[in-house]
Amino acid sequence: MRERTGGCLCGAVRYAVRGEPTHVGCCHCADCRKRSGSAFAIYAHWPLEAVDLDGELREYDGDRFCATCGSRLGSIEDDTVEINLGTLDDPPFDLVPQAELWIKRREPWLHPVEGASQYRENRH
Repeated sequence: MRERTGGCLCGAVRYAVRGEPTHVGCCHCADCRKRSGSAFAIYAHWPLEAVDLDGELREYDGDRFCATCGSRLGSIEDDTVEINLGTLDDPPFDLVPQAELWIKRREPWLHPVEGASQYRENRH
């Protein structure tokens, strides 16, 4: 089973995820833009039992981030962990978004992700 590792900028928080994610997405909503500090956020979901996490996290509005450097790592729900793919140690070249959300806010210079479902807003 494949294992990927990652963590925050300062190294105080480390994690490992086992297996393949259940979902990979790209979101252009205003909240994800602010959370990521970029034009969009790219993330993946893993089952809670496939994630090992070490280090002190803080929480704001469901987001989890390093208590030392403030790097946003993602969110933890009842049975799912969402990881910001930019926090992985190795570039996630094989994790291509299956869905793009809030495309009505996508920058005009960004092209749709080939093969990804396109949602004007949320996918629900």
